[in-house]
Amino acid sequence: MLSSKDGKMIILSSPSGAGKTTLVKKISKEKKFKISISHTTREPRQDEIDGVDYFFISIDKFKKLIDEKAFLEHAIVFKNLYGSTKEQVFKDLQKGYNVLFDIDWQGSQQIKKKTTDFDLMSFFILPPSKDVLYERLITRGETNKETIDMRMQQFDKDVQHWVDYDFVVVNEDLNECYKEIIGYLENTINYNKATIEKHIKKLI
Repeated sequence: MLSSKDGKMIILSSPSGAGKTTLVKKISKEKKFKISISHTTREPRQDEIDGVDYFFISIDKFKKLIDEKAFLEHAIVFKNLYGSTKEQVFKDLQKGYNVLFDIDWQGSQQIKKKTTDFDLMSFFILPPSKDVLYERLITRGETNKETIDMRMQQFDKDVQHWVDYDFVVVNEDLNECYKEIIGYLENTINYNKATIEKHIKKLI
């Protein structure tokens, strides 16, 4: 439940295309949470802005930040590097802001292994079906069939990590999914793990 002087770290992870980035932006807007803006070596998509969606940097710059131990977490995802730096995250938390992370399971595991003075809650976002996931990948601008197929193949591996998260939610309707996440954050609804387990079996 969200109640402390310092802010909380709130992780949202998902298989590619399940909607975590859209949810992170909605939660940030509605609840005034800060978003940890990741550094990445991948090329920006058409509607992405440097310094707003990601910090787009070179591989050499990314490796330099690794050497400087600047990252709270970092990972390779689909051949690109992603990472969240410590400085701004800790500064926002100490000011009392809740900080949202839009990261994959690798980054989530790294943060959970680190000892910090801040509370952490983690969410894993699932699509209602693989067909819906495929359509969402196309809708968000993925036009390369090879890229889409790679992301769909990775899905079965990524989804296995749902057990590592505090809560798992199905993003069938964005607004309902948002309400469910806020309900867990504010401790106003109960978590039904059995329902999630049934959904996982259908997906894989």
